[in-house]
Amino acid sequence: MNYRNYGKLGYQVSALGMGCMRLPRVYKDGESKAEIDKEKAIEIIRYAVEHGINYFDTAFTYHNQTSEIVLGEALKGGYREKVKVVTKQPLGVMKTQDDIRINLESTLKKLQTDYIDVYLIHNIQKGNWEEVKKREIVREWEKFRDEGLIKAIAFSYHGKFPCFNEVMEYYPWDMCQVQQNLLDIDKEVTAESIRVAGEKGCALVIMEPLRGGGLVNTPPSVKAAYDTWPEERSPAEWAFRHLIDYPEVSCIISGMTTLEQLKENIAIFSKPDAVPGCLTTKEREILAKVKDAYDSIISIPCTSCGYCMPCPHGVDIVEVFYRYNEGMMFSAFDQPRRMYAFSDKGGRGARSCTDCGECVKKCPQSIDIPKELKIAHKALAGWIE
Repeated sequence: MNYRNYGKLGYQVSALGMGCMRLPRVYKDGESKAEIDKEKAIEIIRYAVEHGINYFDTAFTYHNQTSEIVLGEALKGGYREKVKVVTKQPLGVMKTQDDIRINLESTLKKLQTDYIDVYLIHNIQKGNWEEVKKREIVREWEKFRDEGLIKAIAFSYHGKFPCFNEVMEYYPWDMCQVQQNLLDIDKEVTAESIRVAGEKGCALVIMEPLRGGGLVNTPPSVKAAYDTWPEERSPAEWAFRHLIDYPEVSCIISGMTTLEQLKENIAIFSKPDAVPGCLTTKEREILAKVKDAYDSIISIPCTSCGYCMPCPHGVDIVEVFYRYNEGMMFSAFDQPRRMYAFSDKGGRGARSCTDCGECVKKCPQSIDIPKELKIAHKALAGWIE
């Protein structure tokens, strides 16, 4: 496993970090919610530690507030001492100032630890930044640090560069976590944000490197671009190397659901040439063509983060967009339509949308969700079993 400096904090972390938002799950008969497959999740987490990953990212809300519990269980028996544990508290659960401490204390109990290595204000966006400042949330984080409950102060961010830059100027953050991948380089925080973080000595952690897993899929035009490279390389490796190339990046978080995915990613990040500056001019040209090929496919830029959920009218927004994008990606709609029919029959389809707009306020991608739901429904409706 290759390691990188973690900003100005004086230690190194594995270039590959494990995200705990997409742990393996199981569905129980008669229940609408999935549960973490605890046995498989613990196996994956411990395998990761044993094979060089020392950075684990979770959050208060992941997996219906159970991700921290499972991570805490997995890190018992000496594993905790070998890793950095990173978690986040979103503004939405800080109803009062007292809640801020109560939620941290709950997180510490779930993780079965006395301290958190890096604590993030979760999902800062343009729409909530003023409230974060007004309530002086970062001052509460400073109190926690003074008490030894957390070691470093950070934030995660979805959005454009101007607000990101304002957040960076507001406080000498220890770390910032941003969405970036080979498709979002001209969107989200952009390459300029990566440069700014590097100049400030702020650790920079990347989330959504595979765009919610979408970048492992290769429609014909994308495959044609990759095939111009003389050596066989998986789409995941291409996407990771795009980010590995940046010297400012401290860690790249991937949500790995299976042991096979974990093993493949460890192998990628353990290669001797998987280091900053790894891309050649030819490889950059190929990635530019890949981006153009993906951009030419009409799809909805949903990363399945789930922030839009739950819908007050029962629409499974993430599922609808996933099925639509699946059909567009592979230019084949039979299977997506079949699967969508079950959701639609159960009232979770796009026809249940009332245009209330609650989801739009929460979407970090700024998607016009009601409009896109109509488009998706038109493409997916009509399956006859």
